[in-house]
Amino acid sequence: MTKTLHDRTSLPPTIGGSVAAGFEPVRTAFERNFVECGEQGAACTLFHRGRKVVDLWGGYRDTRSGQPWTPQTLTLTFSVTKGMAAAAMAVAHSRGLFELDEPVARYWPEFAAAGKSAITVGQLLSHQAGLIAPRQRLNASILANHDQLAAILAEQAPHWEPGTRHGYHTLTLGWYQNELIRRTDPAGRSLGVFFQQEIAEPLGIEFYIGLPADIDPARLSHIAGFPRIAMLAHLHQLPAKMVLSGAWPTSLVAKSIRVLPVDNPSQIGAPPYRHLEIPSANGFGTAAAIARVYDSLVRDGEELGLSEQTSQALVAPPVAPTRGSYDAILKVDSQYHFGFSRPSGGFPFGSASTAFGCPGAGGSFAFADPQAEIAFAYVTNKMSFRIFDDPRERAVRKACYACLSDPRPVTRVA
Repeated sequence: MTKTLHDRTSLPPTIGGSVAAGFEPVRTAFERNFVECGEQGAACTLFHRGRKVVDLWGGYRDTRSGQPWTPQTLTLTFSVTKGMAAAAMAVAHSRGLFELDEPVARYWPEFAAAGKSAITVGQLLSHQAGLIAPRQRLNASILANHDQLAAILAEQAPHWEPGTRHGYHTLTLGWYQNELIRRTDPAGRSLGVFFQQEIAEPLGIEFYIGLPADIDPARLSHIAGFPRIAMLAHLHQLPAKMVLSGAWPTSLVAKSIRVLPVDNPSQIGAPPYRHLEIPSANGFGTAAAIARVYDSLVRDGEELGLSEQTSQALVAPPVAPTRGSYDAILKVDSQYHFGFSRPSGGFPFGSASTAFGCPGAGGSFAFADPQAEIAFAYVTNKMSFRIFDDPRERAVRKACYACLSDPRPVTRVA
C-alpha cells in the first residue's frame, strides 16, 4: 500500500551525517528534538580546534511534499545572517577599509545628515546608533536600488542619542553595513558580493546573502512562519515587554520590525525579497557553511587574511552605552560588538565573555567560542516564537559542551 504524505512525515525522522568519537551525545540530543520537540527539518555542525566533529542533518526539507533534508539543503537563517555580515565587516576591517573608532561620515559623507556626524563605525556595529527605522517604509523596489536605499538611510535621524543606549537594529543594520562596504571597497562591491568573493569562495562554502537566481528553489527548505499577531499568544517564549510594546504602532519596537511590508517573518525568504540583499535577515545556507565561517574566525582568521588587530578586536570587551545594557528593542539586557551579539544577562552563551555570534528568529543560532575553541551552528525550518535560546538548539549546544569535557580522544569527521 502506498504511504500518504501524513504517513511519511509521521515516521521516525531520518538522521544523516556523522559525529566523531566522543560526540555521540550530540547526535542523541539532535534526534531527540525530532521525537520530543516536534522538529521538522534541521542541521547542526560543530568544529573543535579546526576539526569538524559533528555534521548532522535530518527530517524534512519540506513537510508538504515529504522531501527529506539533505546536505545540499539551503535554509533561510534570519538574523544568523548578521553573523555572516559581521564576518564580512571583519575582513573589510583587516583590509584597512575602515576603522572602528572613526566616524561613519568619514567614509560616507552623506551619512552626517540629521545629527549623525559623530556616530562611529563601532557604535553603528554595536546597535548604538539609534537607526532602527528610516522615515519611509522600504519595499523590494527600493532594496533593489542600492543608491536609492543609501539616500534614504542617510536621511534617517537617530531615535535616541547615539552612544547612550543600544537597541537591536532588526533589519537596518545590514543595509548600513552594506553601504559602508560599498563606499570603502575599491571595487565598490555590495556586502553580499563581498561576502561571496572574500569569504564563501575562499572557504569553499555555500552561503548567500540574497539568493542567486540560478539556485534551484527545490533545494530550499520550506518555512511556514506565522503572522505577527500570533506572538501575543506566546509571551512565555518571548520577552513579554518587547511583544507588548510592539503592539503600539508608534513604539520603537514596532518601528524596528515594520521596516518592510511583511506580516510573516518567513516572507523575507520568499519573492520578491528572496533575491535581494537583506544582510540582517535573508541569508541562505547550510549549518556546515555557517560553522565553517565561525571556525575560521575562532582560529584567528588566518584563512581569510585577518590581521592581528582585527582578531583582537573581535574578542575585545564590548563598549557599553552610557545608559546601560538594557536593550531598547528586545527589552532585555544585551551586549553587541563588531556586528555580533556577545554573552549577556539576557542571553548567556559560550564558556567566556569572548564568545560571539548571532541568533536567528525561530530557533537557529551560530557562534564562535574562542575559549573552548569551537564553532557551532544549528539551523531549522520549524519556526518557534523564540528570538534566541530556543530549547532545540540549546539542547544540542549543551550536549556539545558536555562532550568537550569528555577525556576520550576526538577524531576528525571525514
